[in-house]
Amino acid sequence: MSNSIQVFNKSAFGEITEQQVTALRDEAMAALDTLEQGSGEGNDFLGWLHLPGSITDEQLADIEETANRLRTTCEYVVVIGIGGSYLGAKAAIEALSDCFAPYKQQHTAKVLFAGNNIGEDYLNDLMTLLADRRFGIVVISKSGTTTEPAIAFRLLKDQLEKQVGKAIAAKRIVAITDARKGALRNLATQEGYKTYVIPDNVGGRFSVLTPVGLLPIAIAGFDIKALVAGAVEMENDCNEQVLTYAQTRNALYRAGKKIELLVNFNPKLHYLAEWWKQLYGESEGKDGKGIFPAAVDFSTDLHSMGQWIQDGERTIFETVISVGEQQSRVIIPHDDADLDGLNYIAGKDVDYVNKMAELGTRLAHVDGHVPNLLITVPALTERYVGQLIYFFEKACGVSGYMLKVNPFNQPGVEAYKKNMFALLNKPGYELASQEIQEKLRKA
Repeated sequence: MSNSIQVFNKSAFGEITEQQVTALRDEAMAALDTLEQGSGEGNDFLGWLHLPGSITDEQLADIEETANRLRTTCEYVVVIGIGGSYLGAKAAIEALSDCFAPYKQQHTAKVLFAGNNIGEDYLNDLMTLLADRRFGIVVISKSGTTTEPAIAFRLLKDQLEKQVGKAIAAKRIVAITDARKGALRNLATQEGYKTYVIPDNVGGRFSVLTPVGLLPIAIAGFDIKALVAGAVEMENDCNEQVLTYAQTRNALYRAGKKIELLVNFNPKLHYLAEWWKQLYGESEGKDGKGIFPAAVDFSTDLHSMGQWIQDGERTIFETVISVGEQQSRVIIPHDDADLDGLNYIAGKDVDYVNKMAELGTRLAHVDGHVPNLLITVPALTERYVGQLIYFFEKACGVSGYMLKVNPFNQPGVEAYKKNMFALLNKPGYELASQEIQEKLRKA
């Protein structure tokens, strides 16, 4: 078994040639150099690039101490955040967890998420669950005023203080925020919350290897030292894999393949794909350019999206994440009646069947003119999840620079907020409110 993730692009050729990919080598190398030298747009947000190797044992020990305190004093810990402030942690926790952990008795706190939507029923159901339960809060926001997490924190902070009093509540709330300024920083100082810092030079979608991701992952009971160690391995040696991925996907994009499907055959990777969608969509989708990042869970989605992928418009390519070893082994039994016709695979483990479904699907899709990239992951452990996170982050920076955009800003995210604040009559948005009302009258 390989000791790291690997990237293969042979199955991408057909719709493009190997020569088309090779022709982009100098451009990809230049983009990599721009990233590593910090000479491109957005270079004030490159703190993630050498972050893994800079994390000290003392920092990890402090995070683990806080995590252990919350795990032993709380039945539930609610992580409040949106976008990069929750997706990375959710991705890692889901990839490493027992699929049915929420339904089992546990001796440690269950990690729940809030502040990533404005669903009234969702918040009501969460608050009902937490009523008269021992719970804590990890609130993640650089400013403390982002609408979705701010609403969730106001509600849950109020509930926690009413249930246990302000003094005990303050010991069960951890704030991950700006080092010096902002509403959440001021509140944390005032109330005496334990705090961690979101580095100024690390954007939200690149923040999973900061306390933003590491604390929730540790609360869930996983080894953050091994996760960081895996990321360090990629920081030290992933350029060839990064270049292969960035060159191939950009060659496909220029050949008219505008949509990338991130494919997994393991249900534990669903939220890894959600994190990846934000990482690439928010980094590349600007200036009228960018590959559209989508994701599918196979074999489940083969029974819903499979027809379109096989025979629909040929504007897509796939990047398949293939997991090597499973954490368990389940053997398909023999049945004398064989009414379901499965005796031909009796004695095989379930993952063998899944791997044949994976291989068969890849062959079928390539035959259907859907180019395939393959990323192999030896196993879903902390080490390899850490590798995968860092690999995708660095490849995103290189690919973005190849696309000639700033991979580290997100100007388009603000458009909906302006309209929402105007409709809610937020102070300072009076002019925008007038503009909105005029648009509605004309609609």
